[in-house]
Amino acid sequence: MSVLKLGLPKGSLQDATVQLFDKAGFKVTISSRSYFPTIDDAEIECMLIRSQEMSRYVEQGVLDAAITGLDWILNRDVVRVAELVYSKQLRSPVRWVVAVPKDSPIKTIQDLTGKRIATEAVDLTKQFLDENKIEAEVEFSWGATEVKPPYLADAIVELTETGSSLRANNLRIVHEIMHSTTQLIANRQSWEDDWKRTKISRIAMLLRAALAARGKVGLMLNVHEANLTQVENLLPSLKSPTVSKLQAEGWYAINTIVDECLVRDLIPQLKDAGAEGIVEFPLNKIVD
Repeated sequence: MSVLKLGLPKGSLQDATVQLFDKAGFKVTISSRSYFPTIDDAEIECMLIRSQEMSRYVEQGVLDAAITGLDWILNRDVVRVAELVYSKQLRSPVRWVVAVPKDSPIKTIQDLTGKRIATEAVDLTKQFLDENKIEAEVEFSWGATEVKPPYLADAIVELTETGSSLRANNLRIVHEIMHSTTQLIANRQSWEDDWKRTKISRIAMLLRAALAARGKVGLMLNVHEANLTQVENLLPSLKSPTVSKLQAEGWYAINTIVDECLVRDLIPQLKDAGAEGIVEFPLNKIVD
């Protein structure tokens, strides 16, 4: 039996990735003592690896495919299969930024000349400095990067979602280097294999579908034809509501998908407009 070797990110993206796979239909179970999660698909073998190392192992063919950040696949010869916009806390890209203490004299990136910069993303930082013709010392940070300025570093290059950790450590952002999104990547040789390409593509489709369903719910309701137009005008939808005739004379059933945040206001409005038998239900996937 063919098997796909799939890398899952260990660390900040780990829980969000497991939850996404669950919504996509894959049950991933991680043991605190193992780097080899189990998954309820006999055609997939999983391994937990830090995002920073993931693209190297995919490029070398140790892994067929993996989930990692865009920032960690720059200059790597891998196939970008799908962009998956999710992160540890938010449903949006994360940012790599240059940050300094609030009272630092550093105001622009040009002021970094001759300074010491601590970061986990050494290659990204050096590339950024080279592109801007800035000479500075870049040192690798093993963690807790936010606490290093001003005593251990003049500035840091750090990944942030909300900026709250930077603010908590009295840091301010000087410059935004790049936005980064989560990516499903594949080894080029694996991508040329028909079975593996099909398997990876189907995983990508299901993950995208799970992301598309975030924050959405389904609504089913019945309405008499006398109130049909009024009810339809209240309903937002991905395209348009599905309207079907019922056996009862003059009655229709409506199915639609709406943003979950709208439902608490929408349901009373639908009821007032003449809708009956309103049912709200959760969604796991929306496949285009």
